[in-house]
Amino acid sequence: MSEVDAVIGNWYQLPGGQLFEVVALDERDGCIEIQNFEGDVDELESEAWYEMPLVVVEPPDDSAGAYEDIEEDDTSNGETRLTEDGFAVSVDFS
Repeated sequence: MSEVDAVIGNWYQLPGGQLFEVVALDERDGCIEIQNFEGDVDELESEAWYEMPLVVVEPPDDSAGAYEDIEEDDTSNGETRLTEDGFAVSVDFS
């Protein structure tokens, strides 16, 4: 059983080596949204979280794993653009 709390932005590892980051918490529904290094998103119930043998770890050296293959043309719709960190920012065309 884990005594590790879920914290948005923290990275965790299971004994088998799976790395993931907590990306959202829904306290009302008791759910924890996680995203693995490859970009897959999953949702866990809080009860399941505390049953997992988790360890808090440092983020991977290149935590942009899921964003590695994005072409710059794929990141813009004329109004927003992704930064190198994968965050959307507004683009002013004036």
